[in-house]
Amino acid sequence: MKRRSLVAVANIGVMFLVVLGIKAEAAELKVLSAFGMQSVLEELGPQFERATGHKLALAFATGGATVKRVQGGEATDVVITLRPWIDTLVKDGKAPAGNVTVLARSGIVVIVRKGAPKPDISSPDTLKRTLLVAKSLSYVDPASGGASGIHFAKVLERLGIAKEMQSKTVFPDPKTPAAVGVVVRNGEAEIGVHIVQEVISVAGIEIVGPLPGDLQDTIVFAVAIMGGTKSAEAAKVLVDFLRTPEAAAAIKAKGMEPAGP
Repeated sequence: MKRRSLVAVANIGVMFLVVLGIKAEAAELKVLSAFGMQSVLEELGPQFERATGHKLALAFATGGATVKRVQGGEATDVVITLRPWIDTLVKDGKAPAGNVTVLARSGIVVIVRKGAPKPDISSPDTLKRTLLVAKSLSYVDPASGGASGIHFAKVLERLGIAKEMQSKTVFPDPKTPAAVGVVVRNGEAEIGVHIVQEVISVAGIEIVGPLPGDLQDTIVFAVAIMGGTKSAEAAKVLVDFLRTPEAAAAIKAKGMEPAGP
């Protein structure tokens, strides 16, 4: 059985080499990604390296910070972040429009500590009541550039309770992608709100459900090959790899919806 598994892995590697048209020359790709795709890249990155011989130098930041770093002159071959920020890079001339590919879609969920009663969030009104009676709340600080935090701040404004929630909001460390889940697990906040893929693997919490109705926001992640890259061919191989069935399965396992073929 073990030998058969090893053969299967080897065959997968050969398949990628043939299908993706990889040349013998290996490249090191600098990849700057939003935190929302970190768990996916950390799983798929080693598979890509084994199958292709290329190496990945991964760096992560909030979605807003990714575009600011590129605009500030940071050199990178590939950027993976929210589609609106990718479009900003295209508009700024940092990436050709033809080098943009959608990878995944994600939603925002409400979480509580494992074993705690699950509140009613089935409608905007019940969500509002739940938040008002909650002792504490955690979501990503909008000032950090995190997409879920920016959106949820707008949700609080729309519900008319932004001021009421200020005094009981606990912002997590913006440098830690799963920090909202950790804050809730540790009992520092009663309720958390964050994108699903960054909390789905956090032990000690439970997902109550998605933001209800039109309060939900579909977050689209896309990848762009930078116009100034000297490793365009290897970058294209990476993009193709991230669109394979194996990559789609990994994306789905994180609670996201992979992009279609």
